[in-house]
Amino acid sequence: MLKRNIHLALLMLFLVPACNITVRNRKNLPAKVEVIKKNEKFQLEVNGKPFYVKGAGLEFGNIDALGSHGANSFRTWRTENGKEDALVVLDKAFKNGLMVLMGLEVGRERHGYDYSDTVWVKKQFNYIKGEVERLKHHPALLGWIIGNELNLLATNFKVFDAVNDLSEMIHEVDPNHVTTTALSGIGKKEIDYIREHCNDLDFICIQIYGDIVNLQQRITESGWNGPYMVTEWGATGHWEVPRTTWGAPVEQTSSEKAGALIKRYQEAIQIDTLRCLGSYVFLWGQKQERTPTWYGMFLETGEETESVDAMHYLWNGKWPENRCPSIGQIEINGKDAYSSIIVSAGNSIDARVVATDPESDSLWYKWEIMPESSDLGMGGDFESRPASVLTLNSGAGTNFNAPSIPGAYRLFIYILDNKGNAATANIPFYVED
Repeated sequence: MLKRNIHLALLMLFLVPACNITVRNRKNLPAKVEVIKKNEKFQLEVNGKPFYVKGAGLEFGNIDALGSHGANSFRTWRTENGKEDALVVLDKAFKNGLMVLMGLEVGRERHGYDYSDTVWVKKQFNYIKGEVERLKHHPALLGWIIGNELNLLATNFKVFDAVNDLSEMIHEVDPNHVTTTALSGIGKKEIDYIREHCNDLDFICIQIYGDIVNLQQRITESGWNGPYMVTEWGATGHWEVPRTTWGAPVEQTSSEKAGALIKRYQEAIQIDTLRCLGSYVFLWGQKQERTPTWYGMFLETGEETESVDAMHYLWNGKWPENRCPSIGQIEINGKDAYSSIIVSAGNSIDARVVATDPESDSLWYKWEIMPESSDLGMGGDFESRPASVLTLNSGAGTNFNAPSIPGAYRLFIYILDNKGNAATANIPFYVED
């Protein structure tokens, strides 16, 4: 019995300090985060050291993989994402050496919220204050994004008065962390209002996609001369691309997206060494938005695409050891995605794709047909995934019969190397009687 008690005592001796360290790190040692201006340069500092954000937007994505690819931070959109509480997310970030710019959900006018309703505004204020109090001590916390794209379709900019009230509250109860809000694009109208009515923020965030090539021009036109981050950028937006004759947007291939990421980062983000505090690429994960592959840097089944390789290169100055397959043109009956392909119901279709792998890994091909999505949201709102009509495991070429029901469809190709990497593309087509 004495021997058993000694073993228990020794076990407790090793277990208790470990538990105490976890609790102490999470609740008592917050990072001190500030925006500092030195000469003409703005920079973010964490515990007195420069911290240029190299990050991604992440809600349900692979946090471990983000850390292993060389990022130093990720941003969220809310403290309750329906799967994991913010404390769990922060703990995972801390484990991987990542800092979190935490999103605070703020009601949007386009969703029916009225900022003239003082009772509701106060209720929202109190809820957010509780979340800030609950999370403010975590050592992985970088700061707070108060609302996401509140200017999108807004007619009442009074929402930014509420944002300023929240920012003032946060600075009072949590003096260790910075505050910001994320704008859809950037324009003079909202910047003028923010400068007058929402000036407690430490910096602003800009979310911009294909138009990011004009980012510096847009900032100049808006009149903003303070610090900023780019908190969403990535694939060309579905509203910015060519369309078929029936209105379907044409999505870039995963290889085209990766090439665009490198060019946009170097020419639009990295170029501003005076005011840009860093960026978060969108999206480190997968989601349905127009298609299941448009914005996510991962497939639904978890494989990484070339966009991950591109960010690894930008964050580290070198490529990962094993890279993703590259994909060339996808064709139906010899026509590409920009050809507004129309086929007859039930007729035979020939599909082809060209792909290569940097390490000459063996490649597997999966084809899928689904109807064009009709459940369309805005600004990242939830969209349901169309049900698959047909899946085929084949090679770089395949034949199938067109669906019997007329309408708009897409043919997807997923190319896997069985090492966790993939390439993907899709091509819209229309079935007529």
